[in-house]
Formats: sequence, structure tokens, C-alpha cells
Amino acid sequence: MLLPTVPRARLRSVGRPAVDTPFGQLTFDTAIGDTPLSPRPDELFELPGSRTIARWTHPSAHVELLLTPFDPELDPETWGPLTDCHAGVWRIDALARLERVRFSAGLPARLPEDADAGWDGGQALAAITVEDEKTRLTIGGKDEEAICWAAHAGEVPGRWATLIDKVYNRSISTWGVDFGNYHGMSWTLPPLEAGDHCELPVVAAWAPSADESANTWYAVTVSPTVLLRQVTAAAPPRTFPGTA
Repeated sequence: MLLPTVPRARLRSVGRPAVDTPFGQLTFDTAIGDTPLSPRPDELFELPGSRTIARWTHPSAHVELLLTPFDPELDPETWGPLTDCHAGVWRIDALARLERVRFSAGLPARLPEDADAGWDGGQALAAITVEDEKTRLTIGGKDEEAICWAAHAGEVPGRWATLIDKVYNRSISTWGVDFGNYHGMSWTLPPLEAGDHCELPVVAAWAPSADESANTWYAVTVSPTVLLRQVTAAAPPRTFPGTA
């Protein structure tokens, strides 16, 4: 469960979770096996600070998605200021063995004609950048190598650490990151066992394209643990019935 100690209020109107960017909404999808979950969650909760947690219930899994403003705390002496930055943390808790799970984050299929989109990843980072004459937008998350490393932080199942060798052998790997048409990314996960959980971050940062400090790229290099810690630190503690 994401952020169990942070106060929340259930929202009656449940819309599709999304982040508004200069190039359209960044939306999110989950598929378990061959079955996509509804774009609209079963439950939606509002958290302090313009944050939300969406929740889906599937017979074999619970899925949550936190959307939050994010301050990457860029050093102003090195990086130019961002126009804005928002992040998501996607979490799945497996109730049964799941052979195949896919999580996607994507912009509209049709971008403005003057916008260029392309791969912008690096070591341990899966990222795309979309840019026109005014704005540069970078969307990033973990690549396959970083997913394996995340096992040591408890963000993914511990046994995934042993998959690091398969990251470099595409001929036998059945999981990984797909960049499609560079309007977003899709993560296909290794199998999950009952009781496993996985947390993946997605960060969208944008700034004027005239800024050449690579600030948007650096802003999206973050772990879900850091994102959750920032939200927890900014929120008052959640109170439960029977507590002071």
C-alpha cells in the first residue's frame, strides 16, 4: 500500500489519472496478462498538496498510482529552473502468480507538428524527450538495469537482482522497457509471485527549450523511495479512530 500514514479523502468523482503537460496529458495504463485495467480506477483519494492516489482491484492483484508535484531540488548553480515537474509512483501487489504485467505512461498519439520526440535514456534511466521551439519535456523512469538494482532497496522482488545478466541478452529476455513511437514508455515486468510487490517511478519535467543545462533530464532520475519520502515529509500524519 502506498503512503498508509498520509491522510486522504475519498473522491466521489473518479476520473482518469493524468498529468497535464505542455504536449498534452500524460496518461497511465496497466495490463495484467492480456487484460487491460479500466482507465478509470475503482477508487480515487485526494491527499494534501494537490496529490492523488488511484486504486484498482483485480482478482489477482491490487494496483495503485500516486500522482504528485515533485521538487527534484536541483542545484541552481548547475541547473536552470524548471517550469514544472510532476511524478507518479505505480505499485502492484500480487495476490497470485502473475506471468505478465505491463505498465505504460504515454502522451497523446499525435503531437504538435513542430515537436520532435526521441529516446533520451542513459545508464539506469529510461527516458524520452519531446521538444519544440519553446519547451523541452522529459519523461523518465527506471530502465531494465535499474529495475534489477531496485531489488536491493526493496522496491521490487529480491530475486529480480539475479536477472541483471539477462538485461544484456535481448535474445532471451522476455521483459523490459518499450519506447514505441517515443510518445511514452511501457514497462513489461518479470513474473510476480503471490505476496510480491513492485514500485516504479515516472517523472515528467519541463523547462524552456533555450535552457541547455539538461535540467529536465536530471530531474527525472529519481527512485520511488525518494518520491514517497518527499510526500510523507510534506504531509501531516494520518490519524486513525481511537488515536489522539
